[in-house]
Amino acid sequence: MSDNLNLLIESSPQIKQSGSTASVMWAVTICLLPAGIWGVWVFGIRVLGVLFASIIAAVIAEAAMAYLVKKNTIQDGSAVLTGLLIGFNMPPSVPYYIPVVASVFAIVIVKWTFGGLGGNFMNPALAGRVFVFFSWTGPMTKWTMPAVLTRIDAVTTASPLGAVKSGLLEYTGSADGPARFLSEAGYPHSVMDTGITSWLNSNFGFSLSDGYVDMFVGNIPGSIGEVSVLLLLLGSIYLFIRKIITWEIPVSYIAVFGLLIWIFGGTRFSDGSYFNGDVLFHLFTGGLFLGALYMATDMVTSPLTSKGMLIYGAGAGLLTFLIRIYGSFPEGVSLAIILMNIFVPMIDQYTKPKRFGIETKKVVK
Repeated sequence: MSDNLNLLIESSPQIKQSGSTASVMWAVTICLLPAGIWGVWVFGIRVLGVLFASIIAAVIAEAAMAYLVKKNTIQDGSAVLTGLLIGFNMPPSVPYYIPVVASVFAIVIVKWTFGGLGGNFMNPALAGRVFVFFSWTGPMTKWTMPAVLTRIDAVTTASPLGAVKSGLLEYTGSADGPARFLSEAGYPHSVMDTGITSWLNSNFGFSLSDGYVDMFVGNIPGSIGEVSVLLLLLGSIYLFIRKIITWEIPVSYIAVFGLLIWIFGGTRFSDGSYFNGDVLFHLFTGGLFLGALYMATDMVTSPLTSKGMLIYGAGAGLLTFLIRIYGSFPEGVSLAIILMNIFVPMIDQYTKPKRFGIETKKVVK
């Protein structure tokens, strides 16, 4: 054996991917940009101020903490992504100081208190969002009507889920439910929605009601980056191709949530019937797709195994359903994911594969 042979001994894992942390963070950030641009388009230029405030605050907080611990972490893009996700979870009219506080809390308290990137036990952006939601509930539940597609001035209103939860309107899930609900809520009903719906029904035989296209595209009130399900899905395609995210968490999350909505979602209304919940209404309103695709899949705070990911996603879907339908809040995505983050170590413990060469034996007394 040659004396010049050098052996490098490292702890597990020994299998490494070519991608770096920075490449992953910046890829996710870029894939979120279309949904962010849509938020600026439909809610107005002020939205840029909210997004910049949250991102700049996150980067400054990251730089301060990195300076204190003598590390250089700005270039990995994690702070920019955290700030962007916090901005995405803000109402368009929110005061600028709220996303700033949320970003500082996310970076300093949730991320760096536990050792920085890789040490945090819950998603920092969601933790920051929940912190300011309970601290400033009023501004955090004040929504803006989309203005561009309907050529009207932006006005303050309730979100679709908020209107249902507060009892301002009863959404029955009937055949004319979406269009009737949006109309009674005072939401603009776009020509695009009517045109696409009529085209799909006449050419493909879809039994699709007016209103779903507006909700799918993002012509409804909501948080800045959550309203356009279409653009969130399109942005995620690249992440799936690069295997930055895998199918287990989003599919199990959305499938379990949708199944429970279908079975029990209609029981809240006057007829009280089972297997009558409007799945599309609940999928296309609120932050379900933003949470399922971009936040529940966070590598640091999600399980390591495929089996664990399925359990984690199913648990998040169950909790989102319980909070949204039976809880006091119209939305449940943020709380559901944070609660499941807490269970990740236990999920990993019981779903990890057996170590090679080790056999467990029952002790017979």
